[in-house]
Amino acid sequence: MSFRGIWHFSFHVADLDRSVDFYTRMVGMKLIHRQVQDNDYTSALVGYPKAHLRIAQLAMPERSKDAVSTHDLELVEYVNPRVEALVIERARPGTAHLAFAVSDIDVEYTRLNSQGVRFVSPPNLIAFGVNKGGSTCYFLDPDGITLELVQPPTR
Repeated sequence: MSFRGIWHFSFHVADLDRSVDFYTRMVGMKLIHRQVQDNDYTSALVGYPKAHLRIAQLAMPERSKDAVSTHDLELVEYVNPRVEALVIERARPGTAHLAFAVSDIDVEYTRLNSQGVRFVSPPNLIAFGVNKGGSTCYFLDPDGITLELVQPPTR
């Protein structure tokens, strides 16, 4: 096999500008690049004739210099075709979440919660498994995509 690493993770969003603001201001990611893709290559790639996408690429501020790409998260807004949003349910097959490691989950929970970010629950002590002793909680981005804060256990 010739797989070398993760290039990026991607979320499809309803409003690219709103999502870029959320991920940069609330999560602390850096905006690396924006682009519009409305060409034959993009239509062939995504399988929609006359596809028109707005894209932003973001990275965590302290990412490895050895990473295989310049970004960690790609946000995609489909301008064409434009379809209505899904009702996202965490338990539904095909949905995903992205977990962010934090050094102090209580500080981040308080900060984000005070800014109006929606949480599924407050931080929970991890009681079982390989991360026993850490803490975690789920929160939602502006499109209802599940994100996670994880404070790893002391090893």
